[in-house]
Amino acid sequence: MTAGLVVMQLLNGLVLGVIYTLITVGLTIVLGMLNVINFAHGAVYALGAYFAFSFASLLGNWSGSFWVAVILAPVAVALVGVVIEMTLLRRMYDLVHEYQILLTFGIMLVIQELIIMVWGPIGKSVPMPPQLATVLDFGVFAFPLYRVFLIVFIALVCFGIWLLIEKTSYGAIIRAGIDNRDMVNCLGIDIYKAFTIVFAFGVGLAGLAGALALPMRGAQPLMGDTILTLAFVVLVIGGMGSFAGAILGGLLVGVVESMMILFWPQGTMISIFAAMALVILIWPKGLLGYR
Repeated sequence: MTAGLVVMQLLNGLVLGVIYTLITVGLTIVLGMLNVINFAHGAVYALGAYFAFSFASLLGNWSGSFWVAVILAPVAVALVGVVIEMTLLRRMYDLVHEYQILLTFGIMLVIQELIIMVWGPIGKSVPMPPQLATVLDFGVFAFPLYRVFLIVFIALVCFGIWLLIEKTSYGAIIRAGIDNRDMVNCLGIDIYKAFTIVFAFGVGLAGLAGALALPMRGAQPLMGDTILTLAFVVLVIGGMGSFAGAILGGLLVGVVESMMILFWPQGTMISIFAAMALVILIWPKGLLGYR
């Protein structure tokens, strides 16, 4: 086993990690602001991939079709999130978590079946965008340029989200709502409007992750199941409600998964859950959690 192979797998782990991070950041924002455990989050990730496939297919062989699809797909998923929040989820805010879990689990099943009805049970894919359909030669190994793009682009997206949450007035409302949403409502802010926007934003991030992963991993109707499990693992490792924890946890899980594929493929999932158990035993709130 060469050093180049190890470094290449480490980079692959970072690619997986940034995708997991983007998904988990959306899940963290929804959980923190709405106090809702969204079991449909993996399904909207898959929906983002399928929307991107449809938009790219409609635009044909135009070289910029994929980039337009990457913009439109999360917007379409966010609009679906608006409908879900306003018609279904809003009725569950004052009920116990069990009802919220059952509702979002049911929404997940409905979305999965709708995907099969609309796009069929066979997986879909799109080619790499021509601008990035090449590799970078590092001498001892070559690495796809598109994967390097994913690391840089998602890092910039996460930085933009941090600026939004920490440096803007609407971010202040989000942070205040995470701490005490009743107090925010008492200050005259329409908390339900804020909930709608935050939920749409959270699921839109999952849709963006699905669209970006489409050329690399394709789209499958049940692709959200595994990603949802890993997102909750990332959430637990990083810490509930922690933005920085979602980033750290996502990168750790991605690197662990990638390196275990290299050294012990059969034990990949075992290692991920063992890492989660170890974190819970040592840091019950997660690495950077505050709840």
